[in-house]
Amino acid sequence: MCTDLKHIVAVFCAAVLLCSMSFIVQAAERLDVQVTPKHTALQKNIEAYLGQLTEGDATSLNALKRTVQQRTRLASEALGYYQTQIIVQVTDDAEPVLQVLVERGDPVRLRHVNIQVTGEAAQLPAFALPNDKRLKVGARLDHSAYDDVKSMLQNQALRFGFFAAQFTQHELLIDPQIGTADINMLFDSGPRYRLGAVQFSEHAEIDQQLLQRLLPFTPGTPYNSALVAKLSHNLQSTGYFAQVRVDAVGTADGPIDIPVGVTLEPIKPRTLSVGLGFSTDVGPRGRFGWERHRVNRHGHKLGFDSEISQPRQNVSTWYQVPLSEPLTDYLRFSTGYQREELVDADSRLVNLGVQWHARLPSEWLRVVSLRWEQETYNFGSGAEDGRSSFLMPGIGYSVLRSDSPLDPSQGHRLQWDVRGAKQDLLADADVLHVSALARGLITLADKHRFLGRAQIGAIGTNNYSAVPPSLRFFAGGDQSVRGYDYQTLSPRDRQGNREGGRYMFAGSVEYQYRVAERWRVAAFVDQGNAFNNLSDKMNTGAGFGMRWVSPVGPLRLDLARAFDQDKGWRLHFSMGPEL
Repeated sequence: MCTDLKHIVAVFCAAVLLCSMSFIVQAAERLDVQVTPKHTALQKNIEAYLGQLTEGDATSLNALKRTVQQRTRLASEALGYYQTQIIVQVTDDAEPVLQVLVERGDPVRLRHVNIQVTGEAAQLPAFALPNDKRLKVGARLDHSAYDDVKSMLQNQALRFGFFAAQFTQHELLIDPQIGTADINMLFDSGPRYRLGAVQFSEHAEIDQQLLQRLLPFTPGTPYNSALVAKLSHNLQSTGYFAQVRVDAVGTADGPIDIPVGVTLEPIKPRTLSVGLGFSTDVGPRGRFGWERHRVNRHGHKLGFDSEISQPRQNVSTWYQVPLSEPLTDYLRFSTGYQREELVDADSRLVNLGVQWHARLPSEWLRVVSLRWEQETYNFGSGAEDGRSSFLMPGIGYSVLRSDSPLDPSQGHRLQWDVRGAKQDLLADADVLHVSALARGLITLADKHRFLGRAQIGAIGTNNYSAVPPSLRFFAGGDQSVRGYDYQTLSPRDRQGNREGGRYMFAGSVEYQYRVAERWRVAAFVDQGNAFNNLSDKMNTGAGFGMRWVSPVGPLRLDLARAFDQDKGWRLHFSMGPEL
C-alpha cells in the first residue's frame, strides 16, 4: 500500500511539473514591461526576473502583483536603479496581460572604488588588477561588475598558485538617497606555492629520462596552471599514451611545494591508417600507413607509408629516434621506392636517407638531411633509359604562422630548401638545387579574403643531362598555374617531349568573398612556367571558383582559362589547407 501511495505522489508531482513548464512557455506572451525613459538592458533584466511568474487568468495575475513589484525592484537595483517608480497592473482584455510600468529615475553612481591586492601577488606583473569601465568612478553601479571582480581575483589566485588567498575586506556601500556607492576590496594573496617533484605512474612503459625531458618546469618553479596544462599537452602529443592525467592541486593548509602526480595509460602499440582523396592533378588516390608507437622504452618509433594514384605510386619505411626535445627534435632514417608517370616521362626512384628535425626558438623548423637517390627514367616512348645516382646533403627551413590550423583568416607560410651533390662523391654530376615557397592570407571585414602565393626554383649543374626528372622543375596544375594540366608547362626536347626545366616560377593572387558561413566565391589570376632561359615567357591562367569549408578542411572547385599555350577552359578540384 505504501508503495502504491509513493507511485501516485510521484505521478502527481510529474503532472504538476509538466503543467508548470507549459505555463512558463506561454508566459512571455502575457507580460508587457515598459521602461521610461527607454533602457533596453533594464527592460531585459526585468523580463528575466519575471519570466516565470506571469501566467493565468486576470485573478491569478492580480494575485502576483506584489511579487512582481518586488522582483522588478530587485532587477532594477541590480543595475544601479534604486529610485525607480513601479506600477503593476493587469489589463481588462479578453486575454489579460500583466503590465509593468517602470519610471527608472537616476542611477546610483560609484563615488569611491578601492581595490587592492597585497601579498606576493602584488609583485607579480601577470597578476592583473581589473580594468573594467563599469568600475570607474562615476560609472553607474552594476552589481555584476562587483561580483565579476571578486571572481577574477579568486580565479587568478588559483591560476598562479596563491591557494591561501582571501579577502580581508570586501564591501559595497550604497546610499540610495544621495545616489552614490563605494567599493572597498582588499585581497591578501598570501604566499605563492611551488610545483614540486613529478612522480610518473610505474606502468608508463617509457624510460623515465625521456619523460623528464618533456617537463616544462623544474621542481621549485612557482605554480602556474598553464605549466600543468603544458605538461599534460606534451605527454599527450608524444603519441605514446592513450590517456594522461596530471594531478597538482594545492590547498590553503599546504604543503607549499605541491607534489605533481602523473598517471599514464599506454596507447595500443600499433596503429593502422587508411585515407582516400581526389584532385584533378592526380585523380583518385589512396593512402595506407602503419605505425608502431613504441619500439622500446626509449621512445623509438617505426612506420610504413604508401600512396597509390594513377601517376604516382610510392612505398617507404622509417625509423625515428627522439632527441633532447622529444616533441620537436628527432632523427628519422628512411628508405623507399617511388614510380611516377609525368606527362612525357617515366621515373623509378630508390632512396635511402636520414633527416635531423629541430624546432628553433624562433618557431622555424630546420631539417638537415643526407639522402642517396638512384633514379631510372626515360623521356617518351621508345627512348633509352637513363640512370643517375646522387648523394645529396641538404638543409631546409619552414615556418607556419596562422590563427587557425583548419581555416585561418590571417597567416603566412615560408619555406626554402637547398640540396647539393659533388661529382665523384657518389654523384654523377655537380648539382645545386634550390627551391622556395611563400604563401600569405589576410581577411578584411570578416568577408573579404586575399591570398597570395609565390614559388621559385633553380638548378645549377655542370651536366644537366644527368639530372633526373625528380630534380627538374615542371609547372601547371591545381597547386601551380591553374588553367593548365598537371606538369604540362615545361621545356621540350628535340622529339617534343616535356623534359623539365632548370628554373621555375609560379605565382598567384586570389580574392574570396564569404557568401555564407562555410561558403565562399573566388576569383584568381595565376602566372608561371618551367624554363631553361630566364627570358622565357610566363604563362597566365585566370578564373573563378567556389570554396566550401568542410570539417576536414577547405574544398576548392575552380574553372580556369589558359591564355597562352593549350588555350582553353579547365576544371580544377583540390582540398587541403590554404597556407
